[in-house]
Amino acid sequence: MDLDFATTAELTDALRTRKLSSRELLEHLLARADRVNSALNAIVAYDIDRAKQAAAAADEATARGDELGPLHGLPMTVKDVWETEGLVTTSGVSHLARYVPQSDALAVARLRAAGAIIFGKTNTPAYAGDWETYNDVYGRTSNPWDTSRTVGGSSGGAAAAVAAGLTPLELGSDIGGSIRNPSHYNGVYGLKSSWGVVPVRGHIPGQPGSLVTVDVGVAGPIARSVADLRTALDIVAGPVPEDAAAWRLEFDPGTDLVSATGLRVAAVFGEGADIVPISADVRANLDGFAAKLADAGVPVDQVPLPVSLADGLRTWIDVVSPIFTAGLPEEDFARLVALESAAGDDFETLMGRAMVGRFRSVLRATDVRQHQRAAWAELFERYDVVLAPVMPTAAFPHDTEVPMPERRIDVDGRLVPHLDAAAWLCAIGAMLLPVVVLPTGPGGSGLPVGVQLIGPFLSDVRLLRVAELLDAAAGTRFTPPPLAVG
Repeated sequence: MDLDFATTAELTDALRTRKLSSRELLEHLLARADRVNSALNAIVAYDIDRAKQAAAAADEATARGDELGPLHGLPMTVKDVWETEGLVTTSGVSHLARYVPQSDALAVARLRAAGAIIFGKTNTPAYAGDWETYNDVYGRTSNPWDTSRTVGGSSGGAAAAVAAGLTPLELGSDIGGSIRNPSHYNGVYGLKSSWGVVPVRGHIPGQPGSLVTVDVGVAGPIARSVADLRTALDIVAGPVPEDAAAWRLEFDPGTDLVSATGLRVAAVFGEGADIVPISADVRANLDGFAAKLADAGVPVDQVPLPVSLADGLRTWIDVVSPIFTAGLPEEDFARLVALESAAGDDFETLMGRAMVGRFRSVLRATDVRQHQRAAWAELFERYDVVLAPVMPTAAFPHDTEVPMPERRIDVDGRLVPHLDAAAWLCAIGAMLLPVVVLPTGPGGSGLPVGVQLIGPFLSDVRLLRVAELLDAAAGTRFTPPPLAVG
């Protein structure tokens, strides 16, 4: 077994059967981080002493025949937006550079209760608010496929750490593509869960101590296999404590799905060119994935989006943008109020107006969103899964010195505003649906490409089974980055 790139399932089996000790695995990961992480800056904070103590306790429990849970003795990291008891949690902002929570975020606590050992935190942009990963506290994270390129964001450190063999499992978050974007750029598997099934309590933003669950924002795992995503979801899904008396999850397990050939698969690869074109390299990779499925007896129907990309993106802007200003000091919010009367219909202006929008505007946007969700639900009466692009290109060169509104991504010679380039992430994320990102292999550029597998609301476990079957049918798999192998 290659300890650098083994799956969580392989490692936990080895730990359970005593072919490998937790202390050995932890020491291996720490030594690997010592060699590899300096080139990436993916892991930015460590909890080594306590991790070693926890690993020793896990090994002693194994020797007694005890088992702490499905992740018994597994060392892992979590994105630095999740509060971690006794370990600094900065969310990439300077005023939290010394913030050490007194308790874990709820999802982190569930990972620990399942036996996981949290030995470090991975980098994120300030307040998880960028599609690239850099901040004033820890600096910039680089892609293990090519260190001159972005890892995406905001779970960029998380995805890079999984891809580079620094951790077998990660906990990310996603309100505008923050799990899906880095999974695509780094060639790993990611799950954006259905909204509300994994608690985000203890996530920064919001503010430390907040009990509010914001719209659209979700948690989800990043890993090197679909099976590992399912294991992690089983652990972290569930209600917050005050809702637990009568709140239960009964996911459809998808056990009736035994073959990919019976699946009804749609693709929307040809949509949305008026908002953002898809590069020839990425489109060839996506079409190649669909062709592999067809060759395996799984035809893929090209269909129109049930909600246009432009309309879905506008809904995301109107529903999510006000969330970004909720925690601002009053003087900062007051400076933004002038945007409410700003003219124009470009992404930046629309987002600026929405950031200071009134409750009636948000309520109207939410009503529009419900009609759009109904249109998606109707499509899922005919199809089990919908395939969509993640981003228009593979990982692009670092661009963090340029303010986000001024950034442009080169899509086959057309310069696309960075915000527009995230249209596929935002428009789908606003619908609250579960999404699995599968790595479909390196494109012609040699950089990884991913595909979004979208399922009906609350079909998370069934969608993971669909993803597993399509993954096997297409013969796709996790591929270690050359830098990490070298």
